[in-house]
Amino acid sequence: MSQLLRDPFTVIDGGLSTVLEEMGERPAGLLWTAAALLDRPQVITEAHRRYVAAGADVIITSSYQASEDGFVAAGVSPPEARRLLASTTAVARAADAAVVACSVGPFGACLGDGSEYHGRYEASWAEVRAFHRARLEVLVPTAPDVFAIETMPSRAEAEIVVEELRALTDAPAWLTFTCADGARTCSGDVFATAAAAVAPALTAVGLNCTAPGLVEPLLRSLSVPLPLVVYPNHGAIWDGEHKCWLGETGGGEIPGLVPAWLAVGARLIGGCCGVGTAGIAALAALRRSLAA
Repeated sequence: MSQLLRDPFTVIDGGLSTVLEEMGERPAGLLWTAAALLDRPQVITEAHRRYVAAGADVIITSSYQASEDGFVAAGVSPPEARRLLASTTAVARAADAAVVACSVGPFGACLGDGSEYHGRYEASWAEVRAFHRARLEVLVPTAPDVFAIETMPSRAEAEIVVEELRALTDAPAWLTFTCADGARTCSGDVFATAAAAVAPALTAVGLNCTAPGLVEPLLRSLSVPLPLVVYPNHGAIWDGEHKCWLGETGGGEIPGLVPAWLAVGARLIGGCCGVGTAGIAALAALRRSLAA
């Protein structure tokens, strides 16, 4: 726990896809950011390293959208697919970050259809549980410093992942929901109720991939005896027809919001989609100024 928490807050990295785009990469397809693991894992390590250089204490691995089925669909055998999934922790460690957080994304992320942003799956909850169990059985032995159960759209899936993780390890773990407004998760659950349901098994709880302007009311709604973790996206709106973001991108407004987040218990802060190295460098600079 002491390794994870710094004063006045720990800096988490930004969006992995965002820094890859800064490097000229174009993440796409079922594996998304994990596709480079097939033949160019050094590209992922370099992306992580850029966040370390920007001032991030915590690097989140490339396992968010990675799955055995996804790698098999890309043409490798099931054993090799599991090896590639497991390699995400070592690939991140090679960037020399202080803390490596193993990303455990939602079932919908591995479908590549955007369903993680509403959590209404055609699969049964038993199938969702089996998916998470199989993936965690590969990821847990890699021994990351902390598990980042992230972008959870619903209380039901969050509870499933936490139960499956705790059946395998008592390692530190945070869980973050993705929220559609100032009170509810993207599936429509009351955020405060969902967070309280999983908090007893966690090291920290909070939200990610949510507009920065929604963060403060969401955090204020919580009543849990844990550090809070926040890594919002850039807050712009995706225009699917024209394939572009509408509004400001980059997360430049996030540092100005951080003091209010700290006042209500945030202790781990970073960025998600659209927040790149400049956004994380700004957070690190803010941390230095507050600690001075």
